[in-house]
Amino acid sequence: MIIYNPLDGDAVTTAVPSRPRRCFLMTRLGSVVPSGVEAMRRAVTRLCRNANYEVIDAHAQVTGRDFLLKIWKLIASTPLSVGICHEDIPSATQMNIYYELGVAQALGKETLIVKSPGAKLPSDFVRTEYVSFDRGFDSKFNVYLESLQEQADHYELVADQLDRNPVLAIDYLKRAFLISGDDRLREKAGALVRREGLSRRAGNSVELLAATF
Repeated sequence: MIIYNPLDGDAVTTAVPSRPRRCFLMTRLGSVVPSGVEAMRRAVTRLCRNANYEVIDAHAQVTGRDFLLKIWKLIASTPLSVGICHEDIPSATQMNIYYELGVAQALGKETLIVKSPGAKLPSDFVRTEYVSFDRGFDSKFNVYLESLQEQADHYELVADQLDRNPVLAIDYLKRAFLISGDDRLREKAGALVRREGLSRRAGNSVELLAATF
């Protein structure tokens, strides 16, 4: 997949490192976090850990460079993005979370909103299924996490059917790999590169960047 730099609109021509089985969490950060928001964060982290997913956020990496570009690359490197919606999160922070959810969806990531009972979603998310942070949260969130492997299997199946479109097939294999962490999918992508003669392309070509995961 071609990723465009949000700062200048040019294509990113360096590989974005893959972080399989990671959940990028979008929430209120800093030293002062409302107790309700912290409870939601801890619950998401606990359930993800139980499912062998590591939760990371914008503090997972320090680059000393542009913060927005770092966020884009973190989202691009992970399979899952979860946004927390809570009435005690300041509106400016909540807008950032919705922006990052939009970035994740545009990059083909699995996304989910975790919402407190008292929070209101903007109209653009009215049709978006969310998990409410209530008595049944653990069960519903676990069901979602369990469904991710089915999604990875679907992406691999789609890749197998795209025998005449190797670049798109590789992208689906990458999406499956990020969810599952199965190195077999990397090997399949490498076989596609060799079969289609893509290895003769420039190292920063779209084809080889797509296969670098």
